[in-house]
Amino acid sequence: MPARSSRRPAHKSIFDPVHGPIRLDGVALALVGTPEFQRLWGIRQTGFAHLVFPGANHTRLEHSLGTYWVAVQMAARLGLDPAASERIAAGALLHDLGHGPFSHTLDGPMVEVLGHGHEWVSRARIEGREVDGPWDPPQVPAVLRRHGLVPSDVADLIDPGPRATGPRLLRQILHGPIDADRIDYLQRDAYYTGVGHGAIDAVRLLDTVGEAGGRLVFAEKGRSAVEGFLVGRALMYSSVYYHKTVRAAEMMAQAAVERLRGYPESARALFRLTDGEFLATLRSSAGLPGDLARGLYERRLYKRVGDRRDLEEGARPRWQRLLQRPTDRRALEDALADGARCPRGSVLIDLAALDARDGPEDDWGQVGLRSGERTTYPFRGPSPWRSLATRSPSDRAVSVFAAPRSVPAVARHLARDPPALP
Repeated sequence: MPARSSRRPAHKSIFDPVHGPIRLDGVALALVGTPEFQRLWGIRQTGFAHLVFPGANHTRLEHSLGTYWVAVQMAARLGLDPAASERIAAGALLHDLGHGPFSHTLDGPMVEVLGHGHEWVSRARIEGREVDGPWDPPQVPAVLRRHGLVPSDVADLIDPGPRATGPRLLRQILHGPIDADRIDYLQRDAYYTGVGHGAIDAVRLLDTVGEAGGRLVFAEKGRSAVEGFLVGRALMYSSVYYHKTVRAAEMMAQAAVERLRGYPESARALFRLTDGEFLATLRSSAGLPGDLARGLYERRLYKRVGDRRDLEEGARPRWQRLLQRPTDRRALEDALADGARCPRGSVLIDLAALDARDGPEDDWGQVGLRSGERTTYPFRGPSPWRSLATRSPSDRAVSVFAAPRSVPAVARHLARDPPALP
């Protein structure tokens, strides 16, 4: 009987329900076996969307594999050299390493506790730096170096800053208005939620992608696919990511972290947990954090009892300042609870619709269409497409949620005394 070979396979294929077979080899095959990457099995891609869309149990690991597949296709279409293609492949696989439990749900507390968002945490994990408590010896940096890649160069594709290295074109593949990340998650989230809005024409986008002046552009013949992408993303945000019940659950999880005794320092180690570990940890906590975690586990969710659809002139910037001052927002929540004679923590304020992100990845004016030697930027000026792409994901600028038992009292209080800024 022949001896079994101990050599590792040169490649593997993983069947993906969105893209079909995904081939892994080289640095990509080595990275998927690291503990840092395998942790992503335990983090749902769409946070608490499964409470509304039961099929939405897909994970950040699946999405990372899909982003890798799209990025590799884009690199091939652009004719990138092998070194650049391998760097892109590694960046695509690792771009979500820094996500906390339930994906974007804890973005606000993460910034308050760690001083940085998930992209910076991804950079730290790629570079092997400790940010949220001791880990086992990191494996990702060693894998990258073994394949001739510099960890900081890969991290620059995910967390680009003023000192980011390499061509801008490479960064735009993972960090632009139409990038591999978004092309995958819109299709994947639409598939698993059953919501058809995200069914973008990814085949056409990949077929028409190109380069002009060091920027990612699309051929003019792909205009309809680009326009469909803008529409699909806007509709997925309003119908799935910012669904009121999803937001209620996310606000409860956020409050469970913010109301821990000893916060913010006591929350530092939470961001490295998986979804299940996070809920199990908080369910064993005393007081409000434990009650909130048990409510999430049993689907006893807060209800929206008030909102402000339109803010009077001059009020929006003042409300937006509460996004940067979470202690002030919590003080306002407690003032509303006190006014309704309800326990503190029974009123939560959602300001997410005011969180305008004007980073380079959201600059739809940079989406170029190429016709011959001429590149135009049709989404820079006012147009129906730009208006849809840049509209708020919610028609409520500010929402107030209350614990089920407190709904009547809070509703009466809001009718008498609407929330005012402190």
